[in-house]
Amino acid sequence: MDRLLSKERAVQWAESYGRETVKRVLRDVLEEQRLWAAAGDGVSDLAAILEAAGVRLEASARPALRRVLNGTGVVLHTNLGRAPLPRAAIDALGLVGGGYSNLEFDLSTGKRGSRYAHCTDLLRELTGSDAALVVNNNAAAVALVVNELALGREVIVSRGELVEIGGSFRIPDIVLRSGGRLVEVGTTNRTRIEDYRRALGPETGLILKIHPSNYRIHGFVAEAGLEELTELGREAGVPVANDLGSGLLISDLLPCLPPEPGPGHAISAGADVVTWSGDKLLGGPQAGIIHGSAEVIERLRRNPLLRAFRVDKLTLAALEATLRLYRNSEAAVREIPTVAMLREGADSVRARAEDALRHCSEEVRRLLEVRSLASVVGGGAYPEVRIDSAGWVVLDRPPDPVERRCREADPPLVGRIEGDAFCVDFRTVRPGEEREVARVVSAALAEP
Repeated sequence: MDRLLSKERAVQWAESYGRETVKRVLRDVLEEQRLWAAAGDGVSDLAAILEAAGVRLEASARPALRRVLNGTGVVLHTNLGRAPLPRAAIDALGLVGGGYSNLEFDLSTGKRGSRYAHCTDLLRELTGSDAALVVNNNAAAVALVVNELALGREVIVSRGELVEIGGSFRIPDIVLRSGGRLVEVGTTNRTRIEDYRRALGPETGLILKIHPSNYRIHGFVAEAGLEELTELGREAGVPVANDLGSGLLISDLLPCLPPEPGPGHAISAGADVVTWSGDKLLGGPQAGIIHGSAEVIERLRRNPLLRAFRVDKLTLAALEATLRLYRNSEAAVREIPTVAMLREGADSVRARAEDALRHCSEEVRRLLEVRSLASVVGGGAYPEVRIDSAGWVVLDRPPDPVERRCREADPPLVGRIEGDAFCVDFRTVRPGEEREVARVVSAALAEP
């Protein structure tokens, strides 16, 4: 160990990583060498030991959460962090995160304020609601609503809307853990307003309508409209909540996609409270957005669970900056990456893919072909909808090794295997990333 630590490389490592860290890694490598020697595989020299230790130290210094190049064609890829933030949101993160802020300080009075006041006015303006509240994700938003409005009481939900979201989290489980008693009405494919009416009783605390944003039921189907439910709720004195899930704030910004119920429509239809996600079709940070009547929102503010679900200052800063862009539709189209990616035409995507070939050598270009592909929205939004796109398809190479090499690169490039070829869909390759994509793919194809 003394001989290893005296080597110039080890001395330099100690300055960068700390002497104890270097000793620990060297100790691990030496222990492996001893096991190999005992098995009769021989012992490496000092140079080989240092080389192995250097690889491990470099790997240990690499952040676990890393930037990834998305070549999958899935715009809201949950495993890759969903919506990339607008530049305005990133700038806001730096300003608020790099110093102190008025998170819970009222600058006008000099007294304690509330973190929940920061996005309220914008959400009221953009949704037409009386009041609003932001928590840390949409599952928390639904849980808070159920806990406040139906603790120990019944929650009526259509059987066709008992959604399972990513990670095997199911609406029935959320309702149960939030203190409500689930009452299923209708059938999987058909639920009418009469089904809800028959289920109403003295123990009913909430009617919950859930938008099935991550699946579709076709054929012999029927559902009760939100307007019908809110009218029934008013007659019975029972609040109606509408969980939109993906939450498309302004549908006019995405004319290429089918109509989707939005927060403003839910309010105009009479819903008492509406919940949706901030990091899906909105294109902002992970957040649970709640808005509706002032009475309901005030009750949610007083609920003790809000402390467990409270939102961080960085999320509020990024969300506020994203929401401000929606005041100007031209700015939203231009500056919100999710909106821009979903709006980009297939011809434009193809042109970027073809132009990116110039960053590759002639030898690599012979192994690549620009083809038409199909992207998806992702993030539990717009199931079955395919968006015309284009990208690179690797020719004459088995796809698995190419996929692995790209995934293990720095930065990693995650593409997809389609048929028997590795593909890079350029819809989700951000402008300015083409050179890096070319470098990673070229290195992967250079290996035998």
